[in-house]
Amino acid sequence: MSSQFALLTQRRFLPLFVTQFLGALNDNVLKNAMVMLIAFQGAKLSCASPGLMVNICAGLFILPFFLFSATSGQLADKYEKSQLIRLVKVMEVGIMVIATIGFTLPSLSCLLLALFLMGLHSTLFGPIKYSILPQHLHEDEMIGGNGLIESGTFLAILLGTILGGTLIAIGGEGAQWAAGVCISIAIAGYLASRAIPLAPAPDPGLSINWNPFTETWRNLRSLRQNRAVFLSILGISWFWFYGAIFLSQFPAYAKETLGGGESVVTLLLGIFSIGIGIGSLLCEKLSRHKVEPGLVPLGSIGLTVFAVDLWLASPASGAMGLSVTEFISRAGNIRILFDLVMIGVFGGFYCVPLYALMQTRSEVTHRSRIIAANNIMNAAFMVVAALLAIVLLSFGVSVPQIFLITAVINAGIALYIYSVSPEFINRFLSWIFFSRIPRK
Repeated sequence: MSSQFALLTQRRFLPLFVTQFLGALNDNVLKNAMVMLIAFQGAKLSCASPGLMVNICAGLFILPFFLFSATSGQLADKYEKSQLIRLVKVMEVGIMVIATIGFTLPSLSCLLLALFLMGLHSTLFGPIKYSILPQHLHEDEMIGGNGLIESGTFLAILLGTILGGTLIAIGGEGAQWAAGVCISIAIAGYLASRAIPLAPAPDPGLSINWNPFTETWRNLRSLRQNRAVFLSILGISWFWFYGAIFLSQFPAYAKETLGGGESVVTLLLGIFSIGIGIGSLLCEKLSRHKVEPGLVPLGSIGLTVFAVDLWLASPASGAMGLSVTEFISRAGNIRILFDLVMIGVFGGFYCVPLYALMQTRSEVTHRSRIIAANNIMNAAFMVVAALLAIVLLSFGVSVPQIFLITAVINAGIALYIYSVSPEFINRFLSWIFFSRIPRK
């Protein structure tokens, strides 16, 4: 069995990986460029309340996941997937033309339309991306392939966030640079998609239900028919809840608790993303090329333990405006960075096997619709995460205390999943036992 990195040399995986990476990169370049433009140059956009508009941007991007996920799942089950991907990538180029108009004029309405359409782009691409993997990969490659996809996604989020903000920070021509970069990435994504091999439709005779509400309800009801898949989706959605809590609180945590400036926020995001990438890539070696549910309890333990330690390690307050160098040099902050990277690592252990389990145990003819239902639940959990954070902050709960509460809820969610599905714990114990036996 070869390493997962061998997949990056093969046409059945590399073009999809590059297409996915560039799509996630473009999402985040556009989002963060818009947020920075609104936050610091809101007057140019006639933006009366930058804080309100930033939250509207977040809502607009996630709204298509609720409205169109059910339809996108049906399309991915009915039609050949490589052609669908190319159509979605052509759509992305058109969206970036709209964004270019918005950045150049500048026009807030054009930018908001582009952001909504990029949310639609991600909604359409998600079910295709995850359902095409089992068609192109062997079963012993599923963990490695998903690990590469997840690590690439979080690296793209990190790079896109940094790049979007950096381009706007250039000044007068920053918006035009952002527009040019977005269009270039979209074109590169389309070119990469042209090399994706054919992936025949699993259910070409499917009659599409164009009513998103009834189809969404049907998809969500169908999840309970397969307990393993339902619990996998519940676990994945919880992971996005957990991640959304941490990522959304990094700016306030860096400024109010750690006393850091903008560069420290980037450092926290980078450390967290790198940790998830490392954990995702380690899954293949730890699972010995198998879809191993036993890694999920290991991941959930780490997510709780290191989040609790992050709460313990967080200072009551810090000096203001620290640079990255000043922050790292202060006693105790290395422990904080270690906790964040380990939360990311164990997050990778947690989510990658769940994605592979969802893909391999879903009925072939309904796989894309199952993944679409997963996307709906992911979006719902992320919205609930945002609402919970708002409520807790309004009651005076500090950011470190929010991390602690999330860790406690994580332990409760884990106990629920493992109590109704002992397979996870049984496989975890088996994994511990067999991992101690040396390979011949």
